[in-house]
Amino acid sequence: MNESTDRDLAPRVLIAAFQGWSDAGDATSEALQHLIGLQKAELLHIIGGESFVDLQLQRPKVFRDEQGRRAIDWPDTRLYGTVHRPGTAGFGAAAMTAAGLTPPPAADAAAEETETITRIDGSPVHDLFFMPGYEPGRDWENFADEVVELAEVWGVDLVVLLGSMYSDAPHSRPIITNVTSEDPTLRERYGAERSEYEGPAGILTAVEIALEAATIGSLSLWVQVPHYVHSAPSPKATLAILDKLEELLDIVIPRGELFAQATDWESNINRIAENDDDMTRYIRSLEEARDEALAAETTGDALAAEFEKFLEQDSRDDKQARLGSQSDGRQARPEPEHSASPEQPAPPAKPEQGAPTAAEQPEQSEQPEQPEQPKQDGEAGPNPDGSDSDGPDPDGRDRR
Repeated sequence: MNESTDRDLAPRVLIAAFQGWSDAGDATSEALQHLIGLQKAELLHIIGGESFVDLQLQRPKVFRDEQGRRAIDWPDTRLYGTVHRPGTAGFGAAAMTAAGLTPPPAADAAAEETETITRIDGSPVHDLFFMPGYEPGRDWENFADEVVELAEVWGVDLVVLLGSMYSDAPHSRPIITNVTSEDPTLRERYGAERSEYEGPAGILTAVEIALEAATIGSLSLWVQVPHYVHSAPSPKATLAILDKLEELLDIVIPRGELFAQATDWESNINRIAENDDDMTRYIRSLEEARDEALAAETTGDALAAEFEKFLEQDSRDDKQARLGSQSDGRQARPEPEHSASPEQPAPPAKPEQGAPTAAEQPEQSEQPEQPEQPKQDGEAGPNPDGSDSDGPDPDGRDRR
């Protein structure tokens, strides 16, 4: 049951989300239901909601089961995972052969090739667990302890806690995601940040602190949902969660109908805004603020890099200037009268590669006289008027 051949390479990951305060736009609960459906995950454990959930706020739902009988769906927190049974779908041919069993026929194997979560190389993912639930109305510490106990029982290495919040986010721009962790190793590995938030907390924070006390690594993944469409689910935010999970876990998650749903969601909001001038102006102001913030962030990074480069170059130039004006602890002597220009000294030429810099040049008064270069055979000296000789070289070529 749930044995993975690449346990050392891929950690066992539990993805959890709770309906309520941390589930704006139903983004996190919809993301978990999508993942559970792709994996065809089975129910492994139930944390009964009667001890934790206020049933007057989270009403149980009545439905009819497959036999037509009435039943109640209680607001419980459930743990789902993939169970592998020899000879059934999900148990690969290689694993069956290793267990001494006969792989299924080709037709059955082809039936298994449905949309499911895979790794980047196409191999199936077996070490994912899912925990959808409801935010408790009481006894949070005991509830968090039960979550920690389940993580320990199933050998979970990493817990990813999903949250979504309403914010001043325009629906027409990409959904912003934020990943935080208290573990510096996980922050470095997953590019997460350390949360500096202080204020009212939800059940995700309580679970995160309990996991930290049990030395179980955790990440918190939050998305921002436009607050002016709070009455409807936000498939675009659900897509943003799945996109980030792919990046964090190096997996491939089929999106199914979510792309079409997100497009319809955005189009419906646009149609509503067209008939409401106040809403149109408000959305436009949010768009402009988002674009300006993004431009400032991008431009700021570029300017900071250029400024840092400028400071480094300016520091090198100052150092060379100081070294060029001093030699052996003494100030440089004034330029001789026969410099290149009586009024303005000629600017120093850029030294060629391998040539000494200005700091390495000795003072002019201390430079030895250069011996006159011997003339080559057949080479004429300068004319009396100072021009070069017009005489031919020994090979007969005119030197002009």
